[in-house]
Parts: sequence; C-alpha cells; structure tokens
Amino acid sequence: MPNWKELVEEIRTAGSTYDVVRRRQLETLHEVTGRNAIVYYSGWLQKNSPNQDYLAIVDNDKNGLMAAIHQLDRTKGLDLFLHTPGGDIAATESLVDYLRSMFGNDIRAFVPQLAMSAGTMIALSCKEIVMGKHSSLGPIDPQIFNLPAHGVIEEFETAAKQIKNDPSLIPLWQPIIGKYHPTLIGECQKAIAWSTQVAKEWLVTGMFEGDADATTKADKIITELSDHALTKSHARHISITKAIDMGLKVLALESDPKLQEAALTVHHACILTLSATDVCKIIENHLGVAYIQTL
Repeated sequence: MPNWKELVEEIRTAGSTYDVVRRRQLETLHEVTGRNAIVYYSGWLQKNSPNQDYLAIVDNDKNGLMAAIHQLDRTKGLDLFLHTPGGDIAATESLVDYLRSMFGNDIRAFVPQLAMSAGTMIALSCKEIVMGKHSSLGPIDPQIFNLPAHGVIEEFETAAKQIKNDPSLIPLWQPIIGKYHPTLIGECQKAIAWSTQVAKEWLVTGMFEGDADATTKADKIITELSDHALTKSHARHISITKAIDMGLKVLALESDPKLQEAALTVHHACILTLSATDVCKIIENHLGVAYIQTL
C-alpha cells in the first residue's frame, strides 16, 4: 500500500484532468502505430504573450525534447506532432540535428492543423509528412526583427531602381529606407541563404535519401516555399494538395481511418489543454513524460 508521500507524488504526476485525458490519448495513438509519439504544441492561437519564447521555437525547447526522448525505445522511430508558428532558425537547426541524432531518418511529422515557418522546416527534415484536408504548412522565408527578409530586400531594390531612374524620388524614399538598420540587408540575405540551405540539405538527406533526383526535387520544393514572389505572404497556408503538388512525400490522414481518429483525438486533447488552462507549450511523449510551460 502506498504511503501518504507516494500518493501525493502520484497525484502530482497525474496532473489535471486535461493531462490525464491527453496522456491516455497519446498512449492510444502509440498502440495504433507501434511507434514513439511526441507532441510539440504551442498555444499561439490561444494565448497572447509579449514573450515569444513561450510560444515560438527556441533553444530551451531542447530540454523538453531531451526529457521526452529519454528512455524511449528509439528503434521504434518517432512520430512528431507539430503545432507551431515557427521561431528561431538557429534553434530549429539545433533541434533537428538533435532529433536526427536520436532517431536517424525514422521520423514522421504529423501536422494535424498548422506547422508554419520554422515548423514547416522541421517537417521538411522528416522522412514523411502526415497531413489531413484541414492541415497547413507555411512558407519558410525568414523573418528578421518581425520583418520579412525577402520583403526588406525587395523594398531596397525597388528604391534603388526608382532613384537611379529618377533622383527626384530620393526625398520620398529617404524616410522609408531610413527606418532600417544599416546592416539589415546583409542580415536578411544571410538569413535567406541559411534557411534555404539547411532545408534543402534536410530534404536531400531525409525525405529524398537515396533518390537519384533528390537535389532537383529539393530545389523545386525550396523555391516554392521560400520565394516571396510566389508565396506572397509569410502567413500563406499551404494545403495537403499543394504540398503534394510541390513534390513532398505526404501521407493523407484520411487514408487510414484508425490512424486519423487516434491522431486527431490527440490534437484535440492538446488544443483543449491550451484553450482551457494557462499552459502555453506542451512537449510530451506517449509515456506521459511532459515538459510543460505556462504563462
């Protein structure tokens, strides 16, 4: 019979009703797939925080992944559930490197709703992306100080061209260009090169590993996801149909009703937690090991 201290610890570990339900559904998902499952969920749609570290992809998230991966049987691969607005490129690269060091190329990305920006980049690093008719990826064009890097460069190029043709436009452009930091153009160019380079490398060494046309396929996908002239907006939603048309390896969630039910139930349990509690980020595995942030 457990003593008082052990019962207190059991109650603390069990968490709230939302935790109990979410963990039960994650366990059910694992029983359906036979694979490790980790949810990496942000509450950016439910919460409004001036501190983006609570909502975006940041270096501190590696602590959560380390906790969730510890003691898993890594020979069973990983199903990584992504629901995130994106975040820091350096943190994203570091997280992908860590995940691959743990599971190699046996990682599937599940996107039940939204994995935008750097979240899409993580999905690109996986061998396959599981999406439904309701799922969306997003462009991977980087943002610098909350400004679109491609947009900044386009504005500078437009200004330079117009001023060269008509110097009288200098007074018009001066206050517009003057708002930018002197080194901003260079930072934008480097950020664009960095994000496209790592995303292409992940596609070639992951999703298209062993494919003779890996580089060509990766180039096409990266162009469509990173070219601001094509995507128009960093917030553009890319559906499963568009993702398949790009050439990504996508498994339609609707093709497996049992998997669909289990995956969407996990998603709904996570969203309910984010909506009804002060939790703003969940990193949790099917064994109930969780790293949870609150506002």
